[in-house]
Amino acid sequence: MVVAGLDVGGTKTLAAAVAVPGEPLDGALDGRAVVDGSIVATVRRPTNIGSASVVLASITGALEAVAEAAGVAPDGFAAVGVGIPGLVDRGAGSVRHAVNLGLGDDPLPLAEHLGRLAGAPVVVDNDVNAAAVGAAAALSCTGDLAYLSVGTGVAAGFLLGGRIRRGAHGAAGEIGHLPVAPGGPLCECGQRGCLEAVASGTAIARRWSAGDGEASAASALLAAAAAGDGMAAEIRDEVAGHLAGAVALIAQTVDPEVIVLGGGVAEAGSSLLSAVVDALHSRADRSPVLAALDLARRVALVPEGVPAGALGAALLARAGLFRSSRGPSPAGSAHGDCGVGVDGTSATTDGSERAAGEAPRPGVDPP
Repeated sequence: MVVAGLDVGGTKTLAAAVAVPGEPLDGALDGRAVVDGSIVATVRRPTNIGSASVVLASITGALEAVAEAAGVAPDGFAAVGVGIPGLVDRGAGSVRHAVNLGLGDDPLPLAEHLGRLAGAPVVVDNDVNAAAVGAAAALSCTGDLAYLSVGTGVAAGFLLGGRIRRGAHGAAGEIGHLPVAPGGPLCECGQRGCLEAVASGTAIARRWSAGDGEASAASALLAAAAAGDGMAAEIRDEVAGHLAGAVALIAQTVDPEVIVLGGGVAEAGSSLLSAVVDALHSRADRSPVLAALDLARRVALVPEGVPAGALGAALLARAGLFRSSRGPSPAGSAHGDCGVGVDGTSATTDGSERAAGEAPRPGVDPP
C-alpha cells in the first residue's frame, strides 16, 4: 500500500508517497531499506503562509501534487501523515501557534480537512517529531535519538525508548525560543536573543544574501566561508557556536546516543556540521565534563537525499493504521544502535510485532 507524508515548513512543503507493507510482517525490515526502496515520489512546493485558509490550501495542494506524481488519486492513499510546526493536538488533528506559518491561537483542523480529500485516516504531529522518526529510520537507529531542526526556525524532537517525547503540553523540544544571546535580535515570539533569532535560516538570511545560483542564504554563506571570505567565516562560526550550545543542552538534558542535525540549513552543506563539531571540540577543550560526554562524535547529519520529515510523517501514518489492532506494545530497552559508533542492532520500520523486551521501533510502535 502507499501512504503519504507531508513535511510542512515555513518556506517549503515537502511531500512524499511511500510504499509500505500492507500488513504487519513476521520478519524485520531494516529502516535503510525503507528509505532506499520505498519512496515512490516526492514533491517540493513553496509554503504559502499568513492565514489558516492560505496555509490549508497550500498543504492541500501539496497532497494533490504528490498524488499526481505517484500516479494515484488524492483519495488513493491508505493513510496520510502531516508534520507541521506549532502546538499540535494529535487527538483533534489540529495545530495552533505555528509562528512561522502565521497561525495563532485558533486551531487549524488539518485532519478534518485533509481527511475529506484523502478519504483516509490522517495523523498530525509536530514536524520535528516526524523528522526524528524519519531520521531514525534513515540511520537505522534503535537507541535514543534527538533531532535538531535548523531551518526557518529551530526546534528539537526526541525519540526516547523508541517513542516520541512530546511533553505534557506538546511543547517538548521548543528550544528555538530559549534566549541565548542577551540583548540580541527580536524574535517573533516576543523575546530577544532566542536561539532561533541567531542561528536559524531566517537569522542567516538577515546577515547574508543568497547569491546567484545558490539555493539559500545558508548555502551561500557556507560557500563564501569555504572560499576564504572572512566575514562569512565569522558568521558561520557564530551560528555554529550557538548550535553547538544547543547540542550540549540536549545532550546534558536527555543524553541521547545521537543528535541529528536536519532542516534546510543543515542540508546546505556538510561544512556546517564540521563547524559545529569544531565548536564542540573547543567547548570540550575548556571543560573536562563536556570532554567526557564526547559530543562531537555523537552528532550526525541526515543522509543526503532523504526527506526525513516527509518520510517520518508517512511512517507515523502507517503506524496509526495498526495501532488499534495491535494494542499496547510492551516496554523495551532504550539501548541500541544509531549508526554512529555504538553497539546494537538495526532498526525496523515495517510495523511488525516485536518480541517482549525488544526495543520499540521509531514510527512503528505507538509513540
